[in-house]
Amino acid sequence: MSLLVLGANSLIAQAAAANFAQAGHEIIFAERNKDELSKIAEDFKIRHKVNCYSVQFDALDFSGHKKAVEDCLALIPDLQYVLITFGYLGTQESAQIDFSEAHRVIDLNYTGVVSICEIIAAEFESKKKGNIAVISSVAGDRGRQSNYMYGSAKGGLSVYLQGLRSRLFKSGVNVLTVKPGFVDTPMTYGMKLPGILVASPQKVGRDIYKAMINGKSIKYTPFFWWYIMKIVKSIPEIIFKKLKL
Repeated sequence: MSLLVLGANSLIAQAAAANFAQAGHEIIFAERNKDELSKIAEDFKIRHKVNCYSVQFDALDFSGHKKAVEDCLALIPDLQYVLITFGYLGTQESAQIDFSEAHRVIDLNYTGVVSICEIIAAEFESKKKGNIAVISSVAGDRGRQSNYMYGSAKGGLSVYLQGLRSRLFKSGVNVLTVKPGFVDTPMTYGMKLPGILVASPQKVGRDIYKAMINGKSIKYTPFFWWYIMKIVKSIPEIIFKKLKL
């Protein structure tokens, strides 16, 4: 049993990985920051007493993605689970006036994920088994004026994953789209959020683990976001565009 985490510095990724480690899975952590990567792997090895490995991975180095996957498979050839957690919130205001910021938002939330996903998908498809989980967002369910750059990247990602899921289904490979709401992580620090709707990384990590193990297709986490977004998506455009959202 084994898990590859792409974006190991994420608190959600580490929380999900902890559940896998407790179940006895070997883990490969992949991350750009070499020093941080080594600390995370060593910490897991000591705390959970499982085999942990580290591989350097840069989400924006598209040409290096194939080599990163090959390095991971060299460590664990029979890789079973892959969790992709990297992303970038950015700021809507900056993205509107500086395309380099918009480009970064799009590449880290969409293009980079698609690049690495296609490589992993081809590997799992050839073996006719595997489970890929990717963190999207409830922000991708409807465009809002306050974060439409980030939301559009996540929305595109969710549609991509839907298509990938259909493609891989006949090969016995599962694709899970994870749609978290507000989570208490560095990405949301300083934001004015309704406390009752903010989940801990541990809660989201448990939800991801259970959804992956059970072969789910889509997971809103916490669960109540499914109901919230059902309501949000049902609001007519003529009304929605007048709301300060």
